[in-house]
Amino acid sequence: MTEAKQRTAEVARKTNETDIKLSFGVDGTGTANIETDVPFLNHMLDLFVKHGQFDLTVDARGDVDIDDHHTVEDIGICLGHTLREALGDKKGIKRYASVFVPMDEALAQVVIDVSNRPHFEYRAEYPSEHIGSFSTELVHEFLWKLALEARITLHVIVHYGRNTHHMVEAVFKALGRALDEATAIDPRVQGVPSTKGVL
Repeated sequence: MTEAKQRTAEVARKTNETDIKLSFGVDGTGTANIETDVPFLNHMLDLFVKHGQFDLTVDARGDVDIDDHHTVEDIGICLGHTLREALGDKKGIKRYASVFVPMDEALAQVVIDVSNRPHFEYRAEYPSEHIGSFSTELVHEFLWKLALEARITLHVIVHYGRNTHHMVEAVFKALGRALDEATAIDPRVQGVPSTKGVL
């Protein structure tokens, strides 16, 4: 069984658009050290870490003079990469999770299968296209790239809400809690939780 203290990974990714250093620990204490040029994403990642009890360090700079797209997308790529690497052979994990999180009037649901089969389904309609200067379409971009690089099946459903900030916040809180549950080690699981014998 994979030791919890070994479930960490880090990555450095530099392109003409972004320069990112990121480290991620699955079995953490909810410690976030996040510095990016996208303040709203900083806030959402902090929530994700706190509610998932992960450890995350991000130092990211990007071409936000154009817009936030490349920075948000590449952080999703880096986070997914480190998650996949940190989980290793996935022996002993619970694999599945489904979590509902309310945020005042908003309700979000995140369902995860740590399957090694990347797939993303997203059902969300927001009242506003922006939260401050942050475009809500970037929530989809971040989550899709996370699922793709982590090679997980990820379903995100925002059932309802009136305040766009609350709705997105509920998504990131639910993501943290669902990922924490799905990646938790279950001592009853022998090997990987699949009849195929591999994930």
